[in-house]
Amino acid sequence: MAAGRAGTARGSLRDLAYDALRRRILDAELAPGTRLVERDLAAELEVSRIPLREALRRLEADGLVLLVPHRGALVSPFTPADVRDLFDVRESLESLAARLAAERADSDGLGRLAARLKAARTAIEAQDRAGIAAANAGFHTDIVDLADNPLLSNMMRPLEARTHWLFRLTAQRDPAQQCAEHEEMYEAIAAGDADRAAALAHAHVVDGRAESLALAEEWAHPVIDPQRVAARRRRRGPE
Repeated sequence: MAAGRAGTARGSLRDLAYDALRRRILDAELAPGTRLVERDLAAELEVSRIPLREALRRLEADGLVLLVPHRGALVSPFTPADVRDLFDVRESLESLAARLAAERADSDGLGRLAARLKAARTAIEAQDRAGIAAANAGFHTDIVDLADNPLLSNMMRPLEARTHWLFRLTAQRDPAQQCAEHEEMYEAIAAGDADRAAALAHAHVVDGRAESLALAEEWAHPVIDPQRVAARRRRRGPE
């Protein structure tokens, strides 16, 4: 019984650490390439190192953290090559998702998409960059859900956090234009026009590629050796 309670407590602490670090990364409080020093994070989050390490492994699976064996952890560099690879996959899978959503969406699903659009417009009016990123990422996730294809959902799920992170890091892009493109996609899906929905989704992703890659060049480290970056914690100690 005691062992069970200990496991539950550790799980809740792991979730607390995971949620806190995920939010800080997705809100751009922790920049790509930032070192994550376990003892500092454990003290800050008031958790022991065991649940913290479990949280870091979950974040690694999300693509948000890089763990270097025997060296340490850092926020994933999210290089221009990483951004390019993400767009390569999104161009194919998100157009498929939009096509299937147009064929299969029901009124409840369309209501969720409409709510995302409303949230995005509200965030734009408030100039809330984090809110805009969250609403836009949620819109894309909802389309995948409406596609009602478990295999596609399983393929897209590992990309959700990285896509949200991309939207936050590229918040300089014109949010009104993105919202307008989302509204066009919504109208095609609501009308059941699968070909138009797929074409709009593909064009929407393609349109964001060049500007996102240019912004990635700005946030990327000129030269980053993950093992060397993570190893600095040993040489410098607490900062």
